Amino acid sequence: MIQINTPRPLVPVILSGGAGSRLWPLSRAGYPKQLLPLVTERSLLQETVLRAGVAAGFLPPVLICNEAQRFLVAEQMRTVGVTAGCIALEPEGRNTAPAVATGALLVRRQSPGALMAVFASDHAVADTDAFIKAVSTAAGAAAQGYLATLGITPDRPDTGYGYIRRGAPLAGCPGAFAIQRFVEKPDRARAEAMLAEGGHDWNSAMFVFDPQVFLDELQTLEPEIYAACGAAVDRAAQDLDFLRLDSEAFCRSPARPVDTAVMERTSRGVVVPADLGWSDVGSWHALWQIARRDSDDNSLHGPVVALDSHGSYVRAEHGVVGVVGLTDMVVVATDDAVFVAPRDRASEAGLLVERLRAQNYSAADEPTRIYRPWGWYQSLDQGPGYQVKHLYVYANAKLSLQMHHRRAEHWIVVSGTAQVVRGDSHFALEANQSTYIPVETLHRLGNDGPEPLSVIEIQSGDYLGEDDIVRFEDDFGRTASD
Repeated sequence: MIQINTPRPLVPVILSGGAGSRLWPLSRAGYPKQLLPLVTERSLLQETVLRAGVAAGFLPPVLICNEAQRFLVAEQMRTVGVTAGCIALEPEGRNTAPAVATGALLVRRQSPGALMAVFASDHAVADTDAFIKAVSTAAGAAAQGYLATLGITPDRPDTGYGYIRRGAPLAGCPGAFAIQRFVEKPDRARAEAMLAEGGHDWNSAMFVFDPQVFLDELQTLEPEIYAACGAAVDRAAQDLDFLRLDSEAFCRSPARPVDTAVMERTSRGVVVPADLGWSDVGSWHALWQIARRDSDDNSLHGPVVALDSHGSYVRAEHGVVGVVGLTDMVVVATDDAVFVAPRDRASEAGLLVERLRAQNYSAADEPTRIYRPWGWYQSLDQGPGYQVKHLYVYANAKLSLQMHHRRAEHWIVVSGTAQVVRGDSHFALEANQSTYIPVETLHRLGNDGPEPLSVIEIQSGDYLGEDDIVRFEDDFGRTASD
């Protein structure tokens, strides 16, 4: 990896707030696409923070993420050995303009004099060296007071992206151009005409600028966003490793994308064309485009057997999937849902999710594996009066000290050593040992060892909802059932 070359220190601001419903059923609101290993063995978020890492010369990143996903984000950062300069929690999504404004305020406060680079956490970049060179060029323009965006050199007339028309070259900054205009997502004919004409780039939504210059433009163009985000940061409170933005102030901000709020209206905008092997991974079709494919142009993932099939994306997350005679199709099977669509209509998965929500299907938003700060649990079976779960507890982690009013629990250790609190008793359980937790008994499950702990939990009672938890102590400051 080459080193970033910028006139001033550069802080990555990584936005991690989307739901990614167009990649349903793998991506869901409870576990969105940026947290998934879709392109490599690491998640898109992990690839983003490593790409904009200290090893390349960036300062530690500022992350803006959804409050509900805070522990997931922190754990993924820990797993790849990246320490954030700040993880700021949005109380609710207000689109990208407030998120970028929050990042600018935090960079200005924590790293005075530094530039900032804004990256989405759910994009893929194949050529990291080209990425760093493009960011370095953009940083040169930003140091001169411009708001720079990376424009992706198009290789096809894609109608799924917005475009940027380049203007004159920027004096004193080779590789940067004035922005002549932004072009909304075009129809096929217009996309083909722009590709043939040249001088147009895809709008990547990656930016580099001086935070103060951005905030000055925002204050002029969108004073309500500026005021709301300023108050949210001023009133923010530290919570463990996170910075909680003030909810009342932040939610007063209009919900606007940064493009329409600032970039399409400012006179300071410039574009840096770049060929990065970039994708916003915005649909299963987009994922097929960047994936490795076999001699039949198929991208197959997991235990998949394909006969007489061509140009298709097939993914098996649970069980074997067999397909026969498919052409240009998408098939994605998880443990609780199956998605099938023509590849050129795969982006309509988001519309399908809306229909699933309207019909009260929990699979629209929640995966079967539910992540918690201590690890995760997954329901294996359930019926009237019982539920069977698999609990996975990280090394040196423990659940809250708690009790339930309406259910009893049996714990069977599969692997690792469990540290158990049951009433007044404290004891350890090894693999193949078990214990019983009666209703309304104080209890806690912990893992003091260096390896994960795996436990089968059998619940029984007249109510098994997650809200039947009374917490007495919690290492993560939780008071609700998260």
